[in-house]
Amino acid sequence: MKGPGVDRTFAPRYREQRWYERLPRALPVGIFVLTMAITAISVSAIERANAQSEQARLAQSAQIIASGLERRANASASYLRSGAALFSTQQVVAAPMFRTFISELRLGDNFLGSDGIGWAMKVDAGSVPVVEAAMRRTRDAGFRIHPTPAPGRFAVPVMYIQPESQRNARAIGYDMYSEPVRREAMVAAEMTGRPVATGKVVLQQEGDAPQPGFLIYMPVYAMKANGETTQDLRGFVYSPFNAAAFVRSSVDIDRLGDVGLRVYDGAPRPRNLLAEIPIDLPSGRIVTHTIPLASRTWTIEVEARRSPTLSTMSVTTLLFGLLVATLLMVLSRLVTSRAAEDRVALEWFEQQSSIRNSLTRELNHRVKNTLANVLSIITLTRRRASDLDSFAQSLEGRIRALSATHDLLTQSDWGSTPVEAVVRAELAPYAQDAGRDLVLRGPDVELAPNDALSLGLAIHELATNAAKYGALSIDEGRVTVSWKLLAADLARIEWTEAGGPPVDPAMARSRGFGTDLIEKIVAHELRHPVDLRFDPAGVRCTLLIPVRRRSEDFAIREGK
Repeated sequence: MKGPGVDRTFAPRYREQRWYERLPRALPVGIFVLTMAITAISVSAIERANAQSEQARLAQSAQIIASGLERRANASASYLRSGAALFSTQQVVAAPMFRTFISELRLGDNFLGSDGIGWAMKVDAGSVPVVEAAMRRTRDAGFRIHPTPAPGRFAVPVMYIQPESQRNARAIGYDMYSEPVRREAMVAAEMTGRPVATGKVVLQQEGDAPQPGFLIYMPVYAMKANGETTQDLRGFVYSPFNAAAFVRSSVDIDRLGDVGLRVYDGAPRPRNLLAEIPIDLPSGRIVTHTIPLASRTWTIEVEARRSPTLSTMSVTTLLFGLLVATLLMVLSRLVTSRAAEDRVALEWFEQQSSIRNSLTRELNHRVKNTLANVLSIITLTRRRASDLDSFAQSLEGRIRALSATHDLLTQSDWGSTPVEAVVRAELAPYAQDAGRDLVLRGPDVELAPNDALSLGLAIHELATNAAKYGALSIDEGRVTVSWKLLAADLARIEWTEAGGPPVDPAMARSRGFGTDLIEKIVAHELRHPVDLRFDPAGVRCTLLIPVRRRSEDFAIREGK
């Protein structure tokens, strides 16, 4: 058993309420939020690593695409170089020789993503009728150079183009030098002697459905008799390209995965867009790469496809984090609930301990009072008793009176006891006789335990005396017990006998034990004098009993 010192040592620690007991939901919610925050950080790190990996893959895809485009353009340029070297040795580039050159390249139907290879001859404005007439006689009856160059200028019309398709036929006779973008590329090619690509144009081959395209020109110069090349421009061997077809023939997009592609002539601006391979869910993650292509700079943009959901690892991490956070929240909630229950149990035990201590103190007080009353009863009974039997009989009756009142107090858990219940308990032996006339009346008045014991002793003595000598000794007698409140803290109880044998005046002078008990012990306990009168018509007794305020101990017991 713990001593008072141990209780004083540990009581402060037990009474001090911890923060998670004051806020029982804070700890579970905090753990859940913290775990989910860590999970979110982990998922973010995983997604960031995936984004970096995707960026690296995009950069690799951009490099592959750039290499494919550059390789295809260089291959086309090499064929144009070989054609320029051949045509510069000829006085006239005739159609049969041009077809033979193309067939020797063994390109078949694949012209490296271009619409073919063509020959455009430089024609002065004054020679236009002669050239047209020659072409009409030998090649095309409907040949016409258009638009017609101004006097003093020259044209560079398309003379031949292979393969001879309906699409390519639209370009025959077109003066490419009349268009500024093509002219700029031709001038650059003439000055450098190398293949030069045009900017964004619409090919004559497109007809009514224009699509962006470009051309690559290789200049052809006249050659001297000794084999030296002059600066006398004879024309251009060239290749026209539909930009979208060129890109698709140069890159295997299917092998690159879910990526989008945009190819620009120069800076990545909408007006410079040559070709585009779109994706359904653009992500905004773009890698840009520039490539040199026939003396021009192209820009390519490769964009990753946006994933509508998180990656598999991120989803797994998120679900695992949610599961762990939920379990931790449940466990912490159980811990805080258990702590709160322990706190309630501890407070209940402390309350019970306080009640037990109060009851123990009260019991000690009651026992001392009861033993003092018993000793007083024994002493007075011994003085008045004439023999042992009368002593035992009187003592037994008075002890039984105390016991009856004690039973009432026990039933009320030693709380307050009604006056009527005390009176009925003491008069119960006499109320069983149908001939007895007992009248009890008064309001509901509650008495403290000590006062109830004193009242019980007084009623017992008065009833015993009435049964021997007074109104309860004959059938015609009547006993009336009435009570009322004189004030909030004081009640008056009156005992009145009537109809009994006349009272002997000598009885008032010879004071017995009952009189002494009522006037001494009871009056002392009630702290008010007792008015006891032996009238000839019957005994009258008036008791003033304090209606004491219920102590905290009584309130605790009654509220249990």
